[in-house]
Amino acid sequence: MAENNGKFAVVLLSGGLDSMVAGALAREAGFHLLALTIDYNQRHRVELRAASRIAKALNAMSHIVLPLDLTAFGGSALTADIAVPKGGVGADIPITYVPARNTIFLSLTLGLAEAAGANDIFIGVNALDYSGYPDCRAEFIEAFEKMAALATKAGVEGNPIRIKTPLQHMSKADIVREADRLGLDAGMSWSCYDPTPDGKHCGLCDSCRLRAKGFEEAGLPDPTGYATRP
Repeated sequence: MAENNGKFAVVLLSGGLDSMVAGALAREAGFHLLALTIDYNQRHRVELRAASRIAKALNAMSHIVLPLDLTAFGGSALTADIAVPKGGVGADIPITYVPARNTIFLSLTLGLAEAAGANDIFIGVNALDYSGYPDCRAEFIEAFEKMAALATKAGVEGNPIRIKTPLQHMSKADIVREADRLGLDAGMSWSCYDPTPDGKHCGLCDSCRLRAKGFEEAGLPDPTGYATRP
């Protein structure tokens, strides 16, 4: 990525490994970071603490944790009393998919970016090693960026806000290697959909399996504490 002379970018920071690496790549490119985390009353609340740690480690200029209770909608194992699948990553969209989550989150991020005068948004979506969520695909991001140009004052005035997805075509192993190259402590991040009561990754949900697979394929030590080794 080209240097951008110290402008601001908003990074959508979930607390996961992917968003941490996306934020670090934005920082490496010369952006000052404004971090946004959505507290959607998800069952894996520990990721909010991870997001706070990461925002500090990335020297974010500010970190907004915005409450938005999506349990009122339900429809997902992350926002309703539905068991998180533990049988392995399948071919279908899993019940951990939160309806329209990235559309909702990017809309809020877009509002923050325009209000703050930031022309760039960084999001850690990935379309290779992931759970098959439709709102992680490049087609979705491209469509949202076009919509953003039509929906904002900045876009109408010829200064559209760009959606940057530096991890879009990386494998999880590639992302792990990037974290290592960037000098990030991957142990700060949180991936598990169903944490154990003693604060460990369950080791069996899709996200844990993909995380462990990434470290194994990257040939790098996995700092994650798993209750059950994936």
